[in-house]
Amino acid sequence: MVREWLVRLTEATVLGIDFMALLVIAFATVEAFVGGLRAIRKSGHERRQVWLRYARWLIAGLTFQLAADLVETSIRTSWMAIGQLAAIAVVRTFLNFFLERDVTEVRERQREPLRVAEGTRG
Repeated sequence: MVREWLVRLTEATVLGIDFMALLVIAFATVEAFVGGLRAIRKSGHERRQVWLRYARWLIAGLTFQLAADLVETSIRTSWMAIGQLAAIAVVRTFLNFFLERDVTEVRERQREPLRVAEGTRG
């Protein structure tokens, strides 16, 4: 009886976390779409800002999904189900890693002209 209650609570938690991830990703996608339309005629810097913001939101959504995967592993009993969750978690972790790396690289490239300009003043 306690196990059944724990499984139901865990399933509801996973569903809730997945729903939060869905909301984050859906909101971010709409925001990026609208921002992208507005930035069409603007500078490359402003367009990059739209995509950087979108990437940050996607990282947040992926993090929520990974959390749901971790919680879900606590109630899965078959190795097949755990293997599938592990494969999904690996894919999400790699996506998250590469998105974060890209965001960091773009930030560094944006800071580089500032460093050069500051160096020429001094």
